[in-house]
Amino acid sequence: MQGRDSLINVMNIIDEFTQERDWEQFHSVKNVMASISIESAELNETIQWSNPTKDEVLSDPQLAGCIEDELADVMVYCLRLCSILDINPIEAMNQKIVKNRAKYPINKSKGKSAKYTTFEN
Repeated sequence: MQGRDSLINVMNIIDEFTQERDWEQFHSVKNVMASISIESAELNETIQWSNPTKDEVLSDPQLAGCIEDELADVMVYCLRLCSILDINPIEAMNQKIVKNRAKYPINKSKGKSAKYTTFEN
């Protein structure tokens, strides 16, 4: 049984919201992908000229709220794109973690921020 907060349920809510407003006509793959990028930039804008720690963000309700709103916008568009392209977001993320485990083995990546392409075989 899927709960109220399952990603599939949230995708259905987003789709319904879109359909009720007749916005599907605007939701081409390109437009939704551009919207993800735009909203990601707005997320970055929340701390554009600062570098707050986790504790500083959590102690500033206004900043935390702005970050939450922009993060939600990014996620809504990501889930909308999943819906448009018939991608199961949970399966996609699980498959990507498997790929990342192979690209970033613990013995080569632990405590390092280097990209996998810099690892010696």
